[in-house]
Amino acid sequence: MKPFIPIPVVDSSLYLFGGHQRTVPGGWQFFEQKHQAFELMCVVDGRQTTTIKDLGAYDYGSGDVMIISPGTLHTNQNSSQDAEMTYICFHFSIESLELKSELLRNIVNAVIPADQPLAQAAMTAATTIVAASADRTLNKEQANLKIQIAVLTFFYAISANLQSRPSKEAAKYSESEAKTSRLIASLIKKNISQQEIPSFSFETICQQVGVSSGYGHRTFKKVYGVTPLHYIEGQKYNRAKRLLGSPDHSIECVAYQMGASSISNFSKQFKKWSGITPSRYQHQLKQKRRVRTVKDSGYFE
Repeated sequence: MKPFIPIPVVDSSLYLFGGHQRTVPGGWQFFEQKHQAFELMCVVDGRQTTTIKDLGAYDYGSGDVMIISPGTLHTNQNSSQDAEMTYICFHFSIESLELKSELLRNIVNAVIPADQPLAQAAMTAATTIVAASADRTLNKEQANLKIQIAVLTFFYAISANLQSRPSKEAAKYSESEAKTSRLIASLIKKNISQQEIPSFSFETICQQVGVSSGYGHRTFKKVYGVTPLHYIEGQKYNRAKRLLGSPDHSIECVAYQMGASSISNFSKQFKKWSGITPSRYQHQLKQKRRVRTVKDSGYFE
């Protein structure tokens, strides 16, 4: 009998923004900044210096890459005062908590040399994204699909790379700590996704698990490499995107369901999460839903 092979449910939320390729003159420097997403920096030609607050300065050259973690204050500059430098960068989010935590724990905020497979995968993804963006023979949907394929291939390379790398953390967590952290993550996700207006505290979650908030915070960060607050913010962002993606929900309605004190505050928070306003996000989704028909009109839901 031939084996039955089930196909898993795939619910992926891929988001990429703020990407570009740029050639800058000698002495170029960009102001200190931080983002709510990961930032991939790839040096195509020349050398760049990335200075990360409390960690130091990193000088890297052609083919080298760096992944900067969310919430990290940093500056980027051309290492040379005279020669030009060309770089590619983009910001991205990862839905998988496990992959995100391993990435944060083992790879971010350090130079990945050009001879390493992950650097090569990052450069391939970056150059493919730039090529697809510049290819005028592709329509918008085709370009977007090529970009998504490139990013997902890069994510797969990250996953494969993590399996072959030793962890930077010397301390290992126990199964009990892992179980506690998984339960906390599950309750956070349940509260945000199922409550009409999410209203809970991390302390309440910890009480349900039977641990103190201090222990819960330490253990969660030890196991996943991210703070509970960072995870909560990520889950809120995902819910906001789902609500905004429904044609039946206005921005005012979504702001209310997210528990925001005002539409203005919700818009500011969403822009911090995504880099764009809620109205711009809805406009982009509407453009994606538009399909070409015989009468050249209509929407596909």
